[in-house]
Amino acid sequence: MRLLLTSAGISNASIQDALVELLGKPVAEASALFIPTAIYALPDGPDIASRVIRGLLGDPFCDLGWKSLGVLELTALPSIKKDYWVPMLQDADALLVGGGDCQYLTYWMRHSGLADLLPSLLRKTVYVGLSAGSMVMTRYGTTHDGHTLPTDSDKALGLVDFAIHPHLDQEQFPENSLANLEKLAATIPVPSYAIDDQTAIKVTDGIVEVVSEGHWKLFNA
Repeated sequence: MRLLLTSAGISNASIQDALVELLGKPVAEASALFIPTAIYALPDGPDIASRVIRGLLGDPFCDLGWKSLGVLELTALPSIKKDYWVPMLQDADALLVGGGDCQYLTYWMRHSGLADLLPSLLRKTVYVGLSAGSMVMTRYGTTHDGHTLPTDSDKALGLVDFAIHPHLDQEQFPENSLANLEKLAATIPVPSYAIDDQTAIKVTDGIVEVVSEGHWKLFNA
């Protein structure tokens, strides 16, 4: 399983180098699918998704210069024949999963059938998460309550045995101070990585590595 779990996308050269290493080829020779689903549970979600695709929302993600880029909307998949979309997943070099609401994303990953495919899919395909798209793979997720799912719905898939707290000390998220995240980490029974927008967590077949040109902190369980 090859994962690149970012806070804000491919925000610096070190994170881009890690992506290229995981892909085993230049980005310009790789195909990607973008999953925007998590953002729809936030205000102005469709507009934000559009800006991510067009590269108008900060650090590169969809706009890295991929050989090809498709959009895979999880909420549509239960009503579409698997023969139409599963081969697209299997052929992609990278799966780009955007940010938003972890609980909403977790629900649709499972309801669409994607969650069941991930263990085999990620033997070949590189998973690249952004914010909630990263958190959903861990043991801890959040929700913004912009949906009608039951409050006790799962907020993460738990495919890796740690938690990620993105946007450390980001001025748009004043609650994400190091002190606040340390208190939060103390309530979670697995190690927690607090990472800023210049940091990512790289996972290669169970080996965890921090890739950073910024600030981060590991809190043990």
